[in-house]
Amino acid sequence: MRNILIKIIPVIIISMIAVACCHSHKTAKQTTAGIPGPKAIIYKTRADYSQLVPVTLSEDKKSVVSYPDVKDVYYRGKLATPVLLHNGWLLDNRGINQDVAFISLTYEEYAKKDNTPDANELFSLIIDKDPLTKMYECGLRSDYQDIENELNELIDAGKFSAFKILK
Repeated sequence: MRNILIKIIPVIIISMIAVACCHSHKTAKQTTAGIPGPKAIIYKTRADYSQLVPVTLSEDKKSVVSYPDVKDVYYRGKLATPVLLHNGWLLDNRGINQDVAFISLTYEEYAKKDNTPDANELFSLIIDKDPLTKMYECGLRSDYQDIENELNELIDAGKFSAFKILK
């Protein structure tokens, strides 16, 4: 009997360790905590710029520091225009920040260009250097199962306190 226990106990211990390791490995794979990804940004503008291409300005607003290539104005195979949410809010699909400006070209016009304009040309096309009235970071896009509906519910309920104010 003692010989059987000596042989069985190590097997039981090894089995318990293996089960614990497999369980923690699966849990680690299922969570997205700590994994970077695109942020969910919602914003409002002074006018309807939803079809216009955004660029990023320097802090002093005297130069364009970031802009898309003509091939990069798509999100999931469609033009990256923002999603219209409730009460005039827009969900960004381009990766804008509080230093955004909008140029006079629509996404469609920009995507049809043969070459990407340079920063100086884009600066001359800016129609509003300070277009934002409000902007929030709402966590990661991957935090949402149905981002459009979930953000609309939060907007309708006025639950902005959970978001990070950007402007």
